[in-house]
Amino acid sequence: MKRLNSDRMRFVLIGIVAAMVLTGGKAMADFTFGEPVNLGSTVNTDFGWQGEPAISADGLELYFVSERAVGQGGSDIWVTKRTTKDDPWGQPANLGPIVNSSVDERGPCITADGLELYFVSKISGKWYIYVSTRPTKNGQWGPPAKIPNNPRFGVDSASVSGDGLELYYSFYYDISWYDIHVMKRETTNDPWPAGVPLGPNVNHQRNNYQNNDMSPCISYDGSALFYSLGSGKAVDYELLMSTRTSTEGPWGPCIKLDAINSSGWDFAPCVSADGSMLYFESDRPGSIGGADIWQAPIIPIVDLNGDGMVDVKDVVILTDHWGENNSLCDIGPMPWGDGIVDVQDLLVLLGAPEPGLIAHWKLDETQGITARDGISGEDAFVIGDPTWQPAGGQVDGALQLDGID
Repeated sequence: MKRLNSDRMRFVLIGIVAAMVLTGGKAMADFTFGEPVNLGSTVNTDFGWQGEPAISADGLELYFVSERAVGQGGSDIWVTKRTTKDDPWGQPANLGPIVNSSVDERGPCITADGLELYFVSKISGKWYIYVSTRPTKNGQWGPPAKIPNNPRFGVDSASVSGDGLELYYSFYYDISWYDIHVMKRETTNDPWPAGVPLGPNVNHQRNNYQNNDMSPCISYDGSALFYSLGSGKAVDYELLMSTRTSTEGPWGPCIKLDAINSSGWDFAPCVSADGSMLYFESDRPGSIGGADIWQAPIIPIVDLNGDGMVDVKDVVILTDHWGENNSLCDIGPMPWGDGIVDVQDLLVLLGAPEPGLIAHWKLDETQGITARDGISGEDAFVIGDPTWQPAGGQVDGALQLDGID
């Protein structure tokens, strides 16, 4: 799309959003996080730990790992469901002996169509990646099959991109060092090839038991990678992310999600398909068990000039950077943007929530150059010789514009 630099287009955009406001918040790049919330005692228990969440594309199924006593043995994969996104999560169900074994299963990931479940299992003596399938979203999961080209030394967790063409996983060289690798294939009918490491922008340099890069989650649009960094002592993991401007482009430098990281264990991030919610595992205060599943909303920063309001000034800033790769204005379609300021970012700005009516110009005057505000006294001047129409409009009068000046 060509850059919108004409005054006419700018004024059209200004007119659309002139009444929108939003109180500001502390920004982290193009977005911030809301207050983390524990998923509660239906999902989390005081027996062992719950973690490594994986949300379905429709947001109605949440798969996770738990050591609760009624499982098949070791850590098992469970699922909790809800009817709509506004409903509470239901009682979790164990996936049963077809998927879970008497040893450990971990790191689940459900594909965008809801018909494949990737996870890692130690049933063969080492951690390998498996996939189970079902015929429909209401069907039963079938026996898992080990995917080809499993890493020689083992893996921990798996995450498949929305298009099904990339498989991210944490690969361990030995018990004290993990890196994030990716397998890429041309079509979803092709087998997975051997994986390759993501490189130094994502993976950290080995340092004894430090700098383990683990538990990746690729966003559904493929532009953001969330993962965990910590030590082999499993007490101090934190959440990070890296972004890229296209699925063929390189991953940018990672950033720590300090707006949501705690002083303890924050691990295994998982982002919803629309990019609005982050699920993760944490032992922060308020946890029920050793570690629980938490969620936090991801909030795009639409107050571009930081004045506490979303208004015409923010629209001007956005249009001034139209067509550019500007992180301040690149707020859509996901909160972390897509590498270009365009109509997707404008739609996010237009959709900013409105906390309440701040002004109301009834336009029911009969003469003069003042339009009275009935709420906060923000009276406005009318210019360009418009005509008052006391008998016109839908309710008690209107102001007729001539479309010229």
